Amino acid sequence: MLGGGTGSKTRDPKHRPKIEPLPLRNDRRKPEIVRFNRAELNKLLDVYSRRVASGQWRDYAIDQRRGFAVFSIFRNSLERPLISVAKIPGVANLGVEYVVNRGSRLLTRTRSMTEVVEVLHRQPALVLK
Repeated sequence: MLGGGTGSKTRDPKHRPKIEPLPLRNDRRKPEIVRFNRAELNKLLDVYSRRVASGQWRDYAIDQRRGFAVFSIFRNSLERPLISVAKIPGVANLGVEYVVNRGSRLLTRTRSMTEVVEVLHRQPALVLK
């Protein structure tokens, strides 16, 4: 018997199972734009201004995006940042996390701005000619 088995019903478009589209969730939350607060910026700019006064650093940039903020320090505005401090909101109730990088090297990952400032103070001075 050709074409008369149970398989013929599944190929018939009238007998295909109906596929219901999944509803999209309306409660998706977009991550908020992360910013450094005044106290954090005061601490970062205090260290920055001391290094500028000594001629080691010359420029900085603050980048605020969804999910993180970055304070970058430059020796020259045309170069890549010497040091960057990223502020990343923590999951649940863990607070924020700060990540300090020198170029592509991770210097520290901490939850304390005081530790970030200590790491910045420990950075070796640049020898300028």
